[in-house]
Amino acid sequence: MTDMPILFPWSEYWWVYFAFIGFVFAMLALDLGVFHKNSHAVSMKEASIWSVVWVGLALLFNFGLHEYAHAEFLSSERLRAISGFTPELAKQWADQISLEFLTGYVIEKSLSVDNLFVFVIVFQYFAIKPIYQHRILFYGILGALIFRAIFISIGSALMQYEWIVMIFGVFLIVTGVKLALSNNQEIEPEKNILIRLLRKIMPVTTSITGPEFLKKIDGRWVATPLLLCLVFVEATDIVFAVDSVPAIFAITKEPLIVFTSNVFAILGLRSLYFLLANVVDKFHLLKYGLAVVLVFVGLKMTWLNHAFNGKFPISWSLWIIFGVIGASIAASFAFPAKEHPKKPA
Repeated sequence: MTDMPILFPWSEYWWVYFAFIGFVFAMLALDLGVFHKNSHAVSMKEASIWSVVWVGLALLFNFGLHEYAHAEFLSSERLRAISGFTPELAKQWADQISLEFLTGYVIEKSLSVDNLFVFVIVFQYFAIKPIYQHRILFYGILGALIFRAIFISIGSALMQYEWIVMIFGVFLIVTGVKLALSNNQEIEPEKNILIRLLRKIMPVTTSITGPEFLKKIDGRWVATPLLLCLVFVEATDIVFAVDSVPAIFAITKEPLIVFTSNVFAILGLRSLYFLLANVVDKFHLLKYGLAVVLVFVGLKMTWLNHAFNGKFPISWSLWIIFGVIGASIAASFAFPAKEHPKKPA
């Protein structure tokens, strides 16, 4: 099979990026402006419906991407000029693109579950009521989309160099091993450098009387705990992005696939949080599954791709990731964690 080139270069398909971004902002505007115009606690039913909607949209997008890619590859003069190009090869490339999107989506979705543990702890730390949690996650995810776009742009440039790929691969392996060996340490937002800087820049009130991030008290603006919580959520996502973005570049070299799979996983993170917030502590063995996934994608970047003539089979990658994550979740329920008695307040 002829080596697959970059099929969606920015110079030719910039309009696809802008069309996709427009779709994302339209969905976010619909979400906040219509369905969550008034602050309210998100019910399990509402979270379930939105979770199905976001997953369904991701799968629908993947189907549309496959069909569009197949038709586009057949008509592209640039691709048809490649030696060995055939209609069958165009179909194989479209299948490959579709599998890469799905695999990248599953990786990002799996790694994002780690964010849920942080959200639960941070909301408890800042005493954020359920009625205001969606507002924080909405703007947190909006910021996450911007940072991911920046990271992916940088990554697409850096990943052209083999030695950079090897460094990221080693980094993911080390991160996976550290995750498996780490203890569940208590998160202390007050030690975060951005929180400390914000406290130096402006005063902070400890009371929460509404959905505002900033409030005017005695003639001056003060930050509310909601803003502190939002800053910490954004800072945490940047840390997670350092792991997740290189992990998806191990699956595909197409920036469009990296970007769209990342965005769809992030868009569904809010509904996933409200769906799993009360049971997320039950997945106590999931971190080991995520650790194995990080080590696996690190090995793909440093060794496996080379061992398989430049590309480890994407279908194998998908089933390995599905199997590892599914096994860790199943094991969490089969061997539940021991509940420790809570200390009196």
